[in-house]
Order: sequence, then C-alpha cells, then structure tokens
Amino acid sequence: MTRRVGIYPGTFDPITLGHADIIRRGSKLVDWLIIGVTTNPSKNPMFSTQERFAMVEREVARLGLGNVEVVGFNALLVKFAQKQGASVIIRGLRAVADFEYEYQMAGMNQQLDEEVETVFLMADVSLQPIASKLVKEIAMYGGDISRFVSDPVRADVEARVRQHGLKGDY
Repeated sequence: MTRRVGIYPGTFDPITLGHADIIRRGSKLVDWLIIGVTTNPSKNPMFSTQERFAMVEREVARLGLGNVEVVGFNALLVKFAQKQGASVIIRGLRAVADFEYEYQMAGMNQQLDEEVETVFLMADVSLQPIASKLVKEIAMYGGDISRFVSDPVRADVEARVRQHGLKGDY
C-alpha cells in the first residue's frame, strides 16, 4: 500500500492559529503532510522566507505531530506536489471570498495534473476571521494579536514591528 502524501502550501507570514488548526486537522487526512512554505514577493512579506520557514518548523514542532514536515519551495504548486509525491493539496477556507479564489486555483491545478486532488477544510468557527495580513496590520498599529497567533509568533511579530518602528499613531 502506498502512503498518501498531502501538501498544505502557504506563505505563512506569519503562521496563525488558523494555520495550525488546518495543519492539525489536515495531518489526520493523509499519511504524510508537507507544509510547503513558499515565496510570494507580491504579498510584501514581513518576514524573509528563511524566517517564515523557521517559524513554521517551530510551530509544527509545538503541535507534536509525527507525520508532518516543513519544506520550502519556489515553484508551481502542482510541480512541487509532483516532486514530493503528493496526491492531495489541502487548503483552508475562512469565507466565501476565499472559496472563489481557491475554487479557481483548484480548477487550474486539476487542468495541470488531474491526479492531484484539492481538499478544502473549513476553518474552525472561532478562527475564521484570522488572516496573516490582518494580524500584521493589528500589530503595526499596536493592537493585541495574542488571540490570533501563538506566544512565540506574537513575540516575533512584535519584535519585527519594533525593529522597523511600524507602530502607528493614535
């Protein structure tokens, strides 16, 4: 019997409790889950690829899951999935707007490789509003992000905000 490998791709800038929820739940659907940390310069990341990779590795270790690994990539997602031997792409959904984008991406990925299936996981209700972009924005204006990220990630984000003097005026 072959093992079922899944990919959960993202920029994870920063990794949130919502991401951790999808990782935990996604790891139950496959034998081996690869968290693909990708570059996406168009998102204007707060953290470098190496910093995000280390952050994700640390958070995955905190989850204590034995069937999850973190891999960096800078390629077409389907090509990355093929290289990793993955047959499943796991994507988290928060809202209808996510679905429209993800539905289009799933269709394109299916056109590129019909052997790779996309599986959507709905975010836990308590975590649905969390988005990395909003976490960064809240932190940049001095807001409390502790309900959206783990304590170590909160410390990383707050340190980066202080480093760049990004706190807004009230």
